[in-house]
Amino acid sequence: MEENKKDHTARPAPVRLAFRVSYLGSRFFGSQMQGSGRTVEGEFIAACQRLSLFEDWRQAGFVSAGRTDRGVHARGQVIAFTTDVPDRAIGTINLQLPPDLWCSAYAEVPAVFHPRYDAKSRTYRYYFPEVPPSMEEMEKAARLFLGIHDFSNFARVRDKNPLRNILAIRIAEEDGFVYLEVTAESFLWHQVRCMATALLRVGNGDREEECILQYFEGEIDKPLPPAPAEGLVLWETDCNLSWSPLPQGGRSSSFIDHLSRHHALMEKVCRLLEHP
Repeated sequence: MEENKKDHTARPAPVRLAFRVSYLGSRFFGSQMQGSGRTVEGEFIAACQRLSLFEDWRQAGFVSAGRTDRGVHARGQVIAFTTDVPDRAIGTINLQLPPDLWCSAYAEVPAVFHPRYDAKSRTYRYYFPEVPPSMEEMEKAARLFLGIHDFSNFARVRDKNPLRNILAIRIAEEDGFVYLEVTAESFLWHQVRCMATALLRVGNGDREEECILQYFEGEIDKPLPPAPAEGLVLWETDCNLSWSPLPQGGRSSSFIDHLSRHHALMEKVCRLLEHP
């Protein structure tokens, strides 16, 4: 009886890829996958499965560098997974992702690469809707955050270590908007948004810069509310990678252009209604 023939076709070796990911958070219920609601990870995994980049996201080691809350945007999120078809992933991923989510660069990484644990630092920017009148005082107060501090009064700590190391921080202005830029090894939940609230109070003259030290020492009358999510951008995740750029894709570019024109139109309408 003839023996069953075995398939000796060589399968390509799996390759682990990292992607630098951008998204507009307005229509996402956060980045982390959950049972219900549209999320960044959920949309990304669905796109990968439509492209047959992997079947099971767990077996592919799909993981993000960190989570962002509902309404928070990203310019420098990092997502990694392993696939047998890396060329397909690189060449077509932006064709399958929704227009408010795209990859700006990629890198081939070691099989053990984990963006959350291999990240050297993370940088966030918080854009304030108005220019505070006391920018100089705001800048002085921001420098008090440098170094290792207990951020229990600036975050939802829960069971986490409240100590965090702020590596760099600055207040700057761009295109008529003031922003806070802060870099740390890692952040707590709502930390940057609560820092933004405290600094805005100083910038508006409602608090003295020394209030930052009082918050560190536990002298606080009530918890700081986090600033609105729409001003926060995950600006960069430093995983010490050499990135190769990817074209954004026509759908994302058209979506952003349409969104920009819509907001410009609404600003014009508001001005007309304000001054008839």
